Amino acid sequence: MSRRYTIVVADRQTGAVRRCTIRLRPVAVALVCVLAAPVVAGLALRLTAVAEVEHLRTANSTLLQENSSYREATGTLATQIESLQSAISELGIRARLDPVSARAMEKLPANIKNQAAGGTTVAGATAMLTADVTASSFSFSSAEHTFGLLKNVLTGLESHLNIVRRTVEKREALMNATPSIWPIHGWLSASFGMRPDPFTGQRDFHPGLDISADKGTPILATADGLVELAAPSGDYGNLVVVNHGYGLVTRYGHLSKFAVWTGKQVQRGEVLGYVGATGRATGPHLHYEILANGRLMNPMQLLAGKAQD
Repeated sequence: MSRRYTIVVADRQTGAVRRCTIRLRPVAVALVCVLAAPVVAGLALRLTAVAEVEHLRTANSTLLQENSSYREATGTLATQIESLQSAISELGIRARLDPVSARAMEKLPANIKNQAAGGTTVAGATAMLTADVTASSFSFSSAEHTFGLLKNVLTGLESHLNIVRRTVEKREALMNATPSIWPIHGWLSASFGMRPDPFTGQRDFHPGLDISADKGTPILATADGLVELAAPSGDYGNLVVVNHGYGLVTRYGHLSKFAVWTGKQVQRGEVLGYVGATGRATGPHLHYEILANGRLMNPMQLLAGKAQD
């Protein structure tokens, strides 16, 4: 049974007495509650803080993982961008033809030039990339989406550049196959077209150029190609025929001796033989012809400058 205590309060002036009876158990319980409240509150705050710290740790771990992934993705994109920039620069340089070759290629028949046409230019591929990035730059909803979009754009540019590369390679191949330099240093003694025949005096068609020079002057291949013939050939005397591909063939007649043989691959500027007067010739000179798709064309259309330096 709970003990009871009476508290007596007396007023000395008036003599009034007041009594207050209390039980010990309720007072003790109340006191314990008052004293325990701060402890309970502290424990609740501690548990809340622990939960918050754990949440922050989890969030930080997630951010670190994402940051690592983004750094890796950024590194990959940076490498890809650097590679594409290098490819663009390389193709830009390769796409620039020297004026002599460019002028000669422009004079080729259309059906020959078309074999190296098509594709996208370097500037066109770069413009496509800029347009894609500009059109997409306002739709980035997250870093992950941004990386994905940029990767798609760069992959698209790689595809465009592969097309450009093939086009540039075709143009380079045609440029190398286009006869554009003078085969010897000398002076032009007969042009392409009608002229008096040096033996009969009658007007006759001359299928090429006659370039006079001292006997033994080196004769140069005017473009890359394959030697189809290096042998005596009737009025041509000692004749070299070079097939450059794309339907382009050159002939070099009246040589004194050969420096190449049938089946040899030659490059522009390589010595084919030496000036002579073999065959139907009145003196040392080179007879030079160009055929495009089996038809004779005026070599002067493709040659730049003069025969003699």
